[in-house]
Amino acid sequence: MLQQNYAAYTEEDFLVWKTLFERQMINLSNTATSAYLEGINKIGFSAGRIPDFREVNKALGSLTGWSLQAVPGIIPEKEFFELLHQKKFSASTWLRKMSQLDYLEEPDMFHDVFGHVPLLTNPYFCGFFEKLSHIALKHSNNARVIEMLGRIYWFTVEFGLIREKEGLKIYGAGIMSSAGETKFCVSDKPAHLPYNARKVMNTAFFNDRIQDKYFVIDSFEQLYESVGEILLVVEEEVQKAERVYLDIIY
Repeated sequence: MLQQNYAAYTEEDFLVWKTLFERQMINLSNTATSAYLEGINKIGFSAGRIPDFREVNKALGSLTGWSLQAVPGIIPEKEFFELLHQKKFSASTWLRKMSQLDYLEEPDMFHDVFGHVPLLTNPYFCGFFEKLSHIALKHSNNARVIEMLGRIYWFTVEFGLIREKEGLKIYGAGIMSSAGETKFCVSDKPAHLPYNARKVMNTAFFNDRIQDKYFVIDSFEQLYESVGEILLVVEEEVQKAERVYLDIIY
């Protein structure tokens, strides 16, 4: 398995991390879920230091039993879910250049680590993440099921919002690491829909522009408990495929 080579980070890498971190913490101070901000403190992230995976894993291990696994970039779905099944989140170790601060085609370390890791300190969120991986691995050969689970992942883990007593807050990593989407997503411009697993699984998304709709959970407990509904929808899809198969052969 790939290891993080901390000594290889350049002055530009540290400047990129510092610039993005400071900019986003200003944006997120009033828009991020309290669980995320608490996670930042629990892990010990700071502007002046690129996270060392060994230190992050030690902190996560004591909190929720999770860890980071360094990967070269985007990995195959099955490998990704196999790592999640082992309570390992795959993360890139490379950082974008200063010229790429606002747009990047492929997720880098800032997205993977700054965006995702703080919520890996939350037990309910981790439980949801792990159970989602179990379902995906069981149905890895069913393209329709994987597509539906991808929609759940997109509208929760990457672009999810949560309603707290102070108002709408962000918990999706895709928003956390995007300066442009941070303010837009909680404005009155996009649609804010109550989270419903069945509806999410039948809703298409954009992967090349800012979203026009976001699903809002009431709590991370609700997200965790929605796994039952996800399983029900998946089983319905599997049974539907079996009926179609039987109709064809008979």
